[in-house]
Amino acid sequence: MQSQSNVAIVGAGPYGLSVAAHLRAMGINFRIFGKPMFTWSEQMPKGMTLKSDGFASSLSDADGTHTIGAFCKQQGIHYDDTRVPVSLDTFVAYGQSFQKHLVPDIEETLVSKIEKTPSGFRLHLEDGSTALADRIVLAIGISYFQYTPEVFAHLPAEYLSHSAAHRDPSKLRGRNVAVIGSGASALDLATLMHENGTDVTVLSRRSALKFHAPPSPSPASLWKKMRWPQTGIGPGWKSKFFTDAPIAFHFLPEETRLRIVKRYLGPSGGWWLKDRFIGKVPHKLGLTPQSAEIRDGKVHVTLKDKSNHSIVHVADHIVTATGYRVDLRLLQFLSPDLLAQIDNVQNTPILSSVFQSSVPGLYFIGVSSANSFGPVMRFAFGADYTAKRIAKHLAAQKVPARNQAAVTATVS
Repeated sequence: MQSQSNVAIVGAGPYGLSVAAHLRAMGINFRIFGKPMFTWSEQMPKGMTLKSDGFASSLSDADGTHTIGAFCKQQGIHYDDTRVPVSLDTFVAYGQSFQKHLVPDIEETLVSKIEKTPSGFRLHLEDGSTALADRIVLAIGISYFQYTPEVFAHLPAEYLSHSAAHRDPSKLRGRNVAVIGSGASALDLATLMHENGTDVTVLSRRSALKFHAPPSPSPASLWKKMRWPQTGIGPGWKSKFFTDAPIAFHFLPEETRLRIVKRYLGPSGGWWLKDRFIGKVPHKLGLTPQSAEIRDGKVHVTLKDKSNHSIVHVADHIVTATGYRVDLRLLQFLSPDLLAQIDNVQNTPILSSVFQSSVPGLYFIGVSSANSFGPVMRFAFGADYTAKRIAKHLAAQKVPARNQAAVTATVS
C-alpha cells in the first residue's frame, strides 16, 4: 500500500529548500522534489552577479546559522554584507551546500502531474513513480513563467530566445544580437555577451537606464539610517514596510496590492555593472517594438520612438530579457480539474494569510505569492518570512504522524 506524507514540496530553489529546512527541524513528515538551485545553475548566465546584497541572499534555516556569509567564511570566499557583490557561482555553491547539510533527503526528480484526491493529492513523477501527500507547497520559482512580448512570440526558435536559454553567454558569439529589455537580466546578459565576442545591442522602451547606487565607503550616519533604512530589497521606508510586514501588505485592498507589485522596484542593474556597460555596450532607448518579421535571413524589428517616428533595427537573433510573469495557465503539471478550482486574480493565485490557495492543502510560495504578500517575494530575501510562517502553520495542523521510513517508499 502506498504511503502518504504530510507535506510534499515541489521545487528546490531558495524557497523550497528554506521551507524544507524548517519542517525538518520541527520533525514534520515531508518529501521534497526537484533539482537543487536548478534555475540559478541552469538558466542564469555564467559570470553573472546577483543584484541583491550579500546579507539579503541567505536561505532560511531554523537556527539562522547557515547564512551565505558563514559559507563564504568557511570556503575562504571574499564577502561583505553590502560592498562585495555575490557571484552566481558562489550563490549556487552556497545553495547546494545548504541542501546537502539541511535537506539531505531531497528527491531529484521532477513532478509531471498533480491531481486532487479525496484525502489529499497524488503526484506523478518523471521517474514513473507516484507519491501521495496531505498538503502540497508549490515552490516552483520563475522557470515556468518566462515572458516574451507578443510582438516577438511568433518568431521561430532560430531567431528568438528568452534570456533563460543563455546559460552560456558565448552561445551567439560572432552574431548580431538584439537584447530586448532594460532590467538586470537584460543588462547582465548583454554585458556578458559583449565581453564574449557577440555584436549585441540593447533595445528598450525606457528613456533611461537605471543602476543601483554603489555602497558608501564609510558607515552611514544615524540620520541617513533613519531617513533611508537599509532593507533586503533596497533602502527606504516603503521597502522596509514590504520586507518587515508582508502580513500587513496581505490585508491591503487587492487593487492596491496589484498596483504596488507591478510598479515597485522597476528595471535596474547592479552598481558594479555600470562601468562594464556604459560606453561599451550599444543601446537604443525610448523605443517601443511594433512588429518583427524575417527577411533575407534576418529579423527586422520596427520600433517607434517617443515622437512616434518609426525606425527599423536588423539583427540575426532576438533575445527577450523581458522577465517573468506569473500565470497559472502555464502550470501544465496541475490537472485541469485542480487548476479550475484555484481562485485567481490576473491569473495569479489568491492566497490566504498562510499562503494557502482556495484549494485546501495547496500552497503557493515565492514569486507566485507576490500579489498577496508584496514585492519581497520576488527576492530570495522573502524566503525567511515565508519559511517560518508556513512551517509554523503546517506544524499546527495536527496531521497524524506517519512512519518516516514508510513515507520514503514510492509505488510505480
